[in-house]
Amino acid sequence: MNWEQLLSLKRFGDTNKRLRKEQDETRLGFEVDYDRVIFSSEFRSLQDKTQVIPLSQTDFVHTRLTHSLEVSVVGRTLGRKVGQRLIEKYPHLQTVHGYQPNDFGAIVAAAALAHDIGNPPFGHSGEKAIGEFFKTGDGLKYQADLTQKEYQDLCDFEGNANGLKILTESREGREGGLRLSYATLGAFMKYPKESLPKKPTSHIADKKYGFFQSEKEAIVDITAELGLKSRGAKDNLSFSRHPLAFLVEAADDICYTIIDFEDGINLGLIPEEFALEYLINLVRDSIQTQKYHQLKTTQDRVSYLRALAINTLINEAVTVFMANETDILKDDFSTALLDKSKYEAQINDIISLSVKNIYLSDEVVDKEIMGYRVINTLLKTYVSAINNSFMGTASNYDKLVLNTLSNKLSLTEESLYKRLLNVCSYVASLSDSQAILNYKKIEGIYI
Repeated sequence: MNWEQLLSLKRFGDTNKRLRKEQDETRLGFEVDYDRVIFSSEFRSLQDKTQVIPLSQTDFVHTRLTHSLEVSVVGRTLGRKVGQRLIEKYPHLQTVHGYQPNDFGAIVAAAALAHDIGNPPFGHSGEKAIGEFFKTGDGLKYQADLTQKEYQDLCDFEGNANGLKILTESREGREGGLRLSYATLGAFMKYPKESLPKKPTSHIADKKYGFFQSEKEAIVDITAELGLKSRGAKDNLSFSRHPLAFLVEAADDICYTIIDFEDGINLGLIPEEFALEYLINLVRDSIQTQKYHQLKTTQDRVSYLRALAINTLINEAVTVFMANETDILKDDFSTALLDKSKYEAQINDIISLSVKNIYLSDEVVDKEIMGYRVINTLLKTYVSAINNSFMGTASNYDKLVLNTLSNKLSLTEESLYKRLLNVCSYVASLSDSQAILNYKKIEGIYI
């Protein structure tokens, strides 16, 4: 792989290339990517989607939207710092092609902003609930009529793959989806492989899958434009990661490690004495003891330590990236950046405490239980109505349901796989509140 190709400004849906030297410096193409994501309806719905902890009545907690904004800010800094080092290492990127350090920051910021855009309501349990519908629920009956990979797409419904669908899928009046640059789409794809085979290697890019069967043509186009290496065996599409995807992943890892931890502390799920000890262990080299002891409240102390911790991990991720940049370009680097960090033990301590006290707390588990019931009911109702309509056997009830979906889903899709996938994507697009509202309507619960 080479940086000239990897930094492609060509937009998804374009027929011609775009040159960096011809860009308007007041509104760079990579910055347009950020704007298109943030103004999209799919991004706005993240304001009412659970990150980890359900919306609190007593204190602020992060939603998918605030989490995504913070990941984007961290990603921008990571990209700029790496960009500066890369321009020094490869000066022709600037002198010949016109790229600037901030271009790298803009790409990572846009990809990081979009990284959760395909995630369902109710946190990560939303993905599992959709999958369970097809593994053990009413959706199991469709297995025989789908290819193995189509069925696996549904059984392991993946927010990353759904995000790519949102960013690239054409629909009437919106050809090429959000029409982002290929560089941003590449940085977005943490797992550029199909749903099968599952985890063929221990490489971090094989941890999950990143595109549905419906986006195979788009993937071939994107990877060819960017020069991403083919990694899969015959008939199994799998590609090397775009190097900047490592930075998007690092930004996400930094934010959920530190900021979910902060939410847990502020809500009283993690005792202050444990929390401060764990964070101080991470920032011993940068903490100003006198300033720290002047802070009077838990929130102020945690906020100070959080800022130091994020800065520490940003600098560490940049160091690890640049130390391994040659191997990353060769696709010979196979782990997340922070897995090579000298702070790995401290990070793991924080994550372990978060799992025990936050992710498995009654509040979180109760929300996930509710999410399973809501999503199962929505899928059962919508899939039945769509398929009955296609077969010409829709009941009056089905027709009423379809009236609520007519502006959101194609009711004439001939492919069973695409009908099922489109219903899953629609349910995934709902906010927590809208999903619950739709569920109440279906169940006849007085609103």
